[in-house]
Amino acid sequence: MTVPVLPGDIDEQNHVNNIVYLRWVQDVATAHWKSLASAEAQRAVGWIVLRHEIDYKIQAGLGDEIVLRTWVGAASRLKFERFTEVCRKIDKQLLAQARTLWVPIDAKTGKPTRVSAEVRARFSV
Repeated sequence: MTVPVLPGDIDEQNHVNNIVYLRWVQDVATAHWKSLASAEAQRAVGWIVLRHEIDYKIQAGLGDEIVLRTWVGAASRLKFERFTEVCRKIDKQLLAQARTLWVPIDAKTGKPTRVSAEVRARFSV
């Protein structure tokens, strides 16, 4: 997924604010889920974050185009580990990397739910 750095993304230090990186991590995770999960799975399962870890490497600035890449690592029935790389498009420089733990929830009740083996197999390495 490619996103532009917009004026509202810039903070007082004149670079992309850390909250924007977090938004990108969530946006690419959501896009990945919607692109691969069946309509039935999307209706049945929602996701909440248990933990975010972000390591910042190099600053991004206004006008940069950012490439977001995500994949799922280890997945159990109740917890999914997701990785994200944030790179500058023009030079492919790694700007940040994230590890997030996601918990599936029942879309109707909002309570944690188990994910089918089919969904785990489709997303997990």
